[in-house]
Amino acid sequence: MADVVELICYPVKGCAGTSMSDAFLTPAGLTHDRSFMVVSEEGVYRTQRRHPRLALVRPAVSADGSRLTLDSADSPGRYGTVHLDVTTSAPRRDVDLFGATFQGIDQGDDAAAWFSGVLGAPSRLVRVPPEHDRIADGLTPGPSGYADSSAVHLLTRSSLTLLDRRLAEHGAPPVPMNRFRPNIVVDTGPGQGHDSDRGDWAAVPHAEDRARRISIGGAELGYAKLAVRCAVTLVDQETGARQRREPLRTLAGYRRAASGGVVFGAKFSVVRPGKLSVGDDVVVPEWGDAER
Repeated sequence: MADVVELICYPVKGCAGTSMSDAFLTPAGLTHDRSFMVVSEEGVYRTQRRHPRLALVRPAVSADGSRLTLDSADSPGRYGTVHLDVTTSAPRRDVDLFGATFQGIDQGDDAAAWFSGVLGAPSRLVRVPPEHDRIADGLTPGPSGYADSSAVHLLTRSSLTLLDRRLAEHGAPPVPMNRFRPNIVVDTGPGQGHDSDRGDWAAVPHAEDRARRISIGGAELGYAKLAVRCAVTLVDQETGARQRREPLRTLAGYRRAASGGVVFGAKFSVVRPGKLSVGDDVVVPEWGDAER
């Protein structure tokens, strides 16, 4: 047995997430997840890799997606709060995401001025067009918005618990789950504890690496790939400050993939859309060998 213990949507790529008790999983991930992206004036994507202050932006999108509110946790009121009417009819423009060209709908000068002030660099805000047809690769390919790769990132709390133990061995403090920006966090069911002998799959660190099909509520996920970690994990999501080494240094000691990257968590594509809720059972009907 295992349960969903957190659902997090990130409306604007690279910005803070929004925790939800219920969410609908669309073919391209949680509704509104990574449906907006901050870009340079030339259309090149911006992320916390180079702009860690994105972590301080607290976006909120209306249920129907027609309104977007932007606020910053840095000196509240310094940049003000911006309320935007989201447009899907403005002209499309080319945007660059990891060297691949897609289309984006520019959300206007107010959003551009606000992000330019927060980041200290000329920026624009774009939205995924309704006709966006990006297919992310992996063992199970699937649609994706402006996410780094596949639509859904899933992590178990037991994987983070193991990392925190390893960090302690190096004299480093634990890190919160938000360093890894998952969409779905899974833990053992109520009252089950973390006893892998009881058959609680989520009690085993990195069991998500081997899950090939996952059923949650009315939805189903298909395994795509391991989540390769980057410098975003060094950014304190509450302060926007970049740390020097951890947790990447510790992860590199026991989670280095054969390709050379550091991996933590797994990416999934949506096989069957449906409603998800915190507390839903997470069932794995199909397992495979862990990729390394």
